Amino acid sequence: MLTEIAQKTRIAAQYLASLPTEAKNIAIESIATSLANHADEIIAANATDCQAAEGEIAPALYARLKLDATKLKGAIVGVRNVAKLADPVGQIQIHRELDAGLIVKRVVCPVGVLGVIFEARPDAVIQIASLAIKSGNGVMLKGGREAIASCTVLVKAIKAGLAQSQVDPDVIQLLTTRAETTELLKLDRYIDLIIPRGSNEFVQYVQANTQIPVLGHADGICHLYIDNEADFDKAIAITIDSKTQYPAACNAIETLLIHQSIASKFLPLIVAKLQADGVEIRLSELGHQILGNQLNLTVDLAIATDWATEYSDLILAIQVVPDLAAAITHINTYGSRHTDAIVTENLTTAKVFSDRVDAANVFHNCSTRFSDGFRYGFGAEVGISTQKMPPRGPVGLEGLVTYKYQITGNGHIAATYTGENPKAFTHRDL
Repeated sequence: MLTEIAQKTRIAAQYLASLPTEAKNIAIESIATSLANHADEIIAANATDCQAAEGEIAPALYARLKLDATKLKGAIVGVRNVAKLADPVGQIQIHRELDAGLIVKRVVCPVGVLGVIFEARPDAVIQIASLAIKSGNGVMLKGGREAIASCTVLVKAIKAGLAQSQVDPDVIQLLTTRAETTELLKLDRYIDLIIPRGSNEFVQYVQANTQIPVLGHADGICHLYIDNEADFDKAIAITIDSKTQYPAACNAIETLLIHQSIASKFLPLIVAKLQADGVEIRLSELGHQILGNQLNLTVDLAIATDWATEYSDLILAIQVVPDLAAAITHINTYGSRHTDAIVTENLTTAKVFSDRVDAANVFHNCSTRFSDGFRYGFGAEVGISTQKMPPRGPVGLEGLVTYKYQITGNGHIAATYTGENPKAFTHRDL
C-alpha cells in the first residue's frame, strides 16, 4: 500500500519537475488561499490535538504543537513569500563548449521525492509543502501522533489548493501511523532524501534505520558568549531574547558564557533579569563564588551534564570562562554546531569567534533566534542542518535541488579525442 502511494508521489513529482515557474507560483498561491479559507477548520483541529496532548507531552513539544490564528497567518505569509523567491530549477551553472558543436550544461533540477518525518510541529507541513512545490519535489509527510488532526486538515487544505492548479495533488502525501514510518525508511527506490525533525534520539533512530540520505540536525545546544568588551545593555537584551522569546525553539540558547573579568558586574544583572522572566539558572561553581549573596539571588549549581543538555525550556546553564579561547573551546566541545553568538564591541574578537566556532550559524551582537529560514529570507525552511556537507544551516530551496549534466552533440564520438592523434577539446565557457 505504501509502495503504491510512493509510486504515485514519484509520478506526480516528475510531472511537477517539468512545470514552468509561473505554474508553480500559481499553485503556491492556491495553497495560501486554501489555507486561509480553511483557517477555522485548521485551528479547531489543532485545538483538538492540543487538548488531547495537554499534560501528555513535554512543554517544549506542546509549544511547537500549538497552531493558533496568529501562527497560521504567519505561516500563510511564508507560503506567499516562497512564491516570490527566484526559482532555482532550470538554472544553468555551467555552459561550456567541449568542442565545436559539443556543448555541456550543468542544470539545476529537483531532488525528486522527499520523506519528511517530524514531531509535533504542524506548521512544518505548510513550510515543507510550499518549498517542495517551488523546488519541484514530491513529498511524503509523516507527522507525530500528537498532531494527526492538525496535519490531516492542513494536507486536505493544501491538496484542495493544488487541485485548482496544474500541480497534481498526489505530489503531497500524509502518513499517520508509526508502522508507516518504518516502511517509509525502506523506500529507497522511491524516496531520494529523508528529512527528520525531532529529538536527538529520534534523528539517530532515522539515521540508523535507512539507506536513504538523511538531512537534519539532532540537538540544538546553542551558546551565547558575553565578552569582556561587551555593551551590557546589548548583552542583557540579546540574552533575554535568545532564551525567553521562544524557549522551545532549537535556536534558543541553552548555555550562557561570561568572561570572568566582567562576571562580578554582569552576572548579578543577568541572573536577576532571567529569574524575573521565570528562567531557572544552573550556574557553574566559579559563578557561584563570584555571585556570592548579591541581590539575595539563589541559583542551582550546574553539573557536568548541563553543558550538553538541550532544555527547550526556561532553563539556562551559565559558565564563567577566563577568556575568548576558553569560550570557543567550551562551545566546540559541547555545542551541536547549530547556532552560537558573541556579544562584543571588539571587531577583532568577533572575527576570531566567527572564524573558530564550528557551527552552521555564528552571530555577532544579535540574538540566536535569527537562525531561521523565514528570517533569512528563504520564505520558509524544511529544517536546519548541522552537518558539514551542504546544505548547512536553515535549509530552503537551495537545499532541495541538485543538478544534472546535459550534453548536446552532432554525431560526436569519444574515439575522436583518443588514440595516437587525438583531437583537443576547446573547453570554452559560453
